[in-house]
Amino acid sequence: MKVFATRVLPTEGLALMESAGITVTEWKEKRNLSSEELADICQDYDALYYAGGKPVTRDFLERCRHLKVISLMSAGYDNIDIAAAAELGIPVTNVPGVPAKSTADIAFLLMQAVARKAFYMHKRIINGEWGFSDPTAHLGTDLEGKTLGVWGLGNIGTIVARRCQRAFDMKIIYNNRSRNLEAEKELGATYVSFEELLQQSDVLTVHTALTDETKGRFDALAFSKMKPSAIFINTARGAIHDEAALLAAVQQKVIYGAGLDVTNPEPMHSENPLLQLPTVAILPHIGSATVATRNEMAKTAATNIIAAMKNEKLPNEVKG
Repeated sequence: MKVFATRVLPTEGLALMESAGITVTEWKEKRNLSSEELADICQDYDALYYAGGKPVTRDFLERCRHLKVISLMSAGYDNIDIAAAAELGIPVTNVPGVPAKSTADIAFLLMQAVARKAFYMHKRIINGEWGFSDPTAHLGTDLEGKTLGVWGLGNIGTIVARRCQRAFDMKIIYNNRSRNLEAEKELGATYVSFEELLQQSDVLTVHTALTDETKGRFDALAFSKMKPSAIFINTARGAIHDEAALLAAVQQKVIYGAGLDVTNPEPMHSENPLLQLPTVAILPHIGSATVATRNEMAKTAATNIIAAMKNEKLPNEVKG
């Protein structure tokens, strides 16, 4: 089997495929291939190892219906037309659950950074503004004993809630499509409506998939229902929040601040005004960016490729 990878891969994933007799070609240039370029290249390959790049569209899939599998090195799959892949008979796999702990850690980091204006204060040092000490200036807010609202109390959301409860004795509320009885028992989490989640959360953290239902859900109306002291955290997908509405909400003190590991679009433009606000902390989508997590993601994606090569049941197939 010949596999084309859209990025240089973590060594453990690459080694796993090569040990199975699979020939892997990695795209080594520091630019994204266009859909047309990728389709041209894939004519000579049996499988695509997708580790980042342009969205995988129906046009690409129609040209590449010979592929035995498209293996995503990610848990999310909103960057591929799953319905078209299913219609054309191209299996798609992902790496569910693998980045959970590292992504949860980023959410936990961001809420603290926002609460204490950490990114902004760091910039003040760089700008030579660490001088006169004023005991009333640039004060942050405490997280101890506050209410954490989780939109999407699944694997990642539960880890975040556990971290917050243990570190800051935070009360946990959540909204899901269905109740999470295990989290309710372990964490004393309380199920609330989406409206109540907005109204009651001191920190509201998003851990849901990007769907037609969740896209743009955090808009101006949603932010208007949150506390003026509330912190909004999104480490899921940037399209879940309206970035213009978020900017206005923070600037006008409708909410206190925001921490983002995902933006819309990505990458965020360096002159985006959100980057200059004292109570905003933004990272370049690094939720899974640890050595151990990326190696595990690479191995899981490689395992999916190997299963396809052997005509075995795909362990992590995404159903359309």
